[in-house]
Amino acid sequence: MNGGPEPMSTAARRALEQELADLRTERATVAATLRGGEQVGDRADEADELQRGTDLDHLDTRIAEIDGRLREADAAGSPSTDKIGVGSTVKVRFADATETTIRISEFPEALDLTLVTADSPLGSALLGHRAGETVTYDAPGGRTTAVVLSVGDESVQ
Repeated sequence: MNGGPEPMSTAARRALEQELADLRTERATVAATLRGGEQVGDRADEADELQRGTDLDHLDTRIAEIDGRLREADAAGSPSTDKIGVGSTVKVRFADATETTIRISEFPEALDLTLVTADSPLGSALLGHRAGETVTYDAPGGRTTAVVLSVGDESVQ
């Protein structure tokens, strides 16, 4: 990642927008339980109130992070189809001749087997490369290679 605004794939945007909606719903629920200056009962009630306040702070922090990341992605525009970066969809051929299409993301998404994070060995090896180039990276079985077949917004299967 280059430190500037990073593009985001459509799937990653959808996932973040869904997380944001869920967080806002959860925040509204937690906020509704706060007494807002009213006298709390015993120490257990006071502890519960403090915990809900802490929970609200954590929710607000994550909401702000997601809002910022979505604004950054808007400023960055669409992922490049020339050079691999965060948000790119890439078709690769591995050393064992298998081919697959993957997405490069800045964070993992549960149950998405087509996603590679930008800080993973393969993801970081691919960043900045173009179609036709070969990258070398450390895999669980040792050092290996992958050839970049194409870069673009192809459908991930």
